[in-house]
Amino acid sequence: MRQAVGLQDAINYYLCPKFEKTFSFLGKKWNGLIIDVLLQEGVLRFREIARQIPKCSDRVLVERLRELEEDGVVIRTEHDDSSLIEYSLTKQGKELAPIMHEIHTWSEKWYPSVEK
Repeated sequence: MRQAVGLQDAINYYLCPKFEKTFSFLGKKWNGLIIDVLLQEGVLRFREIARQIPKCSDRVLVERLRELEEDGVVIRTEHDDSSLIEYSLTKQGKELAPIMHEIHTWSEKWYPSVEK
């Protein structure tokens, strides 16, 4: 599959492992919302993330945060002096900001009447 929409040179995305890997983690349910919450809010504790995404169960949120950490997108910080654990985005995760902005723009255009 060759695609040239908005690109100077056509890029062959057919079975591109990097493209597939990106969509496998970005397209997985809740991952995009977790990334977006951390982009909007910065460093958060688990409960704060859970409050922002109430339809995601705690069990699934734990799984997704672990997966995003393994993918190098999220950092889990444990503080020695307390039981405080915080989550934030890595440099790699923060570089998703323009992509998430475009997704917001696209969704506002094509799904303007969808309510929470």
